[in-house]
Amino acid sequence: MNASRHIARTHRAARNTSKALAYRTRSGLIAAAVEQGHLIRTGDLLERLGADDLKDGHKSWYGRHVKKAYVAANGRPPVMVWAQHRTTGRWIHVAAYSPFDLSLYIGLATYKQTAFLAQPEFFQAAYTEAA
Repeated sequence: MNASRHIARTHRAARNTSKALAYRTRSGLIAAAVEQGHLIRTGDLLERLGADDLKDGHKSWYGRHVKKAYVAANGRPPVMVWAQHRTTGRWIHVAAYSPFDLSLYIGLATYKQTAFLAQPEFFQAAYTEAA
């Protein structure tokens, strides 16, 4: 098969894929690490702590506080992954962190809506579930 025919066939197949597959492919190995639990999103941590009933606006602000703490500690932004929003279904770009990253807990303490979660017993639950 010549190269131009192969390229045309590839483009035709790419145009006919589902949105979920397209975004999963764009995220690649990072999405695989999130699915396996090697990396987590801020919403995953809130769910582990039992705070998944927070409003979406509060969750996104918590994520901003975590990202700010991460950049301050590491000097670079965290890795990003495409994820489907849980209520709207839209695909959004969110940060992914190690489950043991200190910036997740600094974000809890610095954001007033999640400060009540910044207690040692909540940290213990998150570490136990992640391990």
